Amino acid sequence: MRTIHVAHSPDSDDAFMFYALAEGKIDTGDIRYVHELQDIETLNQRALRGELEVTAVSIHAYAYLSDRYALLSHGASMGDGYGPRLVARTPMSTRTVRGKRIAIPGMLTSAYLALRLFEPQFEPVVTPFDRIEDAVADGTVDLGLLIHEGQLTYADRGLHLVADLGVWWFEQTGLPLPLGGNVIRKDIGQALIGSISRHLRDSIAYGLEHRASALDHSMKYARGLDRSKADTFVGMYVNDWTLDYGERGKEAVRRFLTQGVEAGIIKRPIDIEFVED
Repeated sequence: MRTIHVAHSPDSDDAFMFYALAEGKIDTGDIRYVHELQDIETLNQRALRGELEVTAVSIHAYAYLSDRYALLSHGASMGDGYGPRLVARTPMSTRTVRGKRIAIPGMLTSAYLALRLFEPQFEPVVTPFDRIEDAVADGTVDLGLLIHEGQLTYADRGLHLVADLGVWWFEQTGLPLPLGGNVIRKDIGQALIGSISRHLRDSIAYGLEHRASALDHSMKYARGLDRSKADTFVGMYVNDWTLDYGERGKEAVRRFLTQGVEAGIIKRPIDIEFVED
């Protein structure tokens, strides 16, 4: 029996896609999966140290991981005409964002890279993702960049949308915005990589085919969302893109990271490698 550590965020969408693996709903043969749940920026940092065999990471972070990890074709979170949302306490024009103090969920997050492409000049204030709405509401920062469930709950706090970066990216490129993906450490060998990749795809497919039970499991990680909103959020980030990037999804990853390099935000060449089943 081989034990593989799988790490992902404690969020309803990640919980949904890993449901079948976590609950033993699919046959994984002689591989036993142990799940570790941490916020995405912590996972990015752990992947930089090579600690994890399989983990969710930000696509931005993958720019610094490609020597050691490959992107699995399954498990992507893509914003198809929607994505991280920039919000403020009062209505604000996008023209006034420059130079502002903006709470961000981490320097390696895809949300941060997208915001830098959208507006290069601002003061980032690294803030735990689940405290960004509070920081905006209490005036600690001028604006906040929301990921995860905050994309659906900001109006409940009386906050105002300034920009949806997924909408902006689609208008610029005609592509979905690649936010998160699952990576696998290349040194574990091709045979094991292939098996893990298939198990992950089977887990996602099982969740999509057994949506009610997978959503029941996900509600433990929905951070206050009612079932309807949790279902909406899961549908935003667990869908056909999650089953497989496809050529358009892979092109979105390449375009996103290439623009990061061209803008001088990513300061190293990137060799993007996708695991092919």
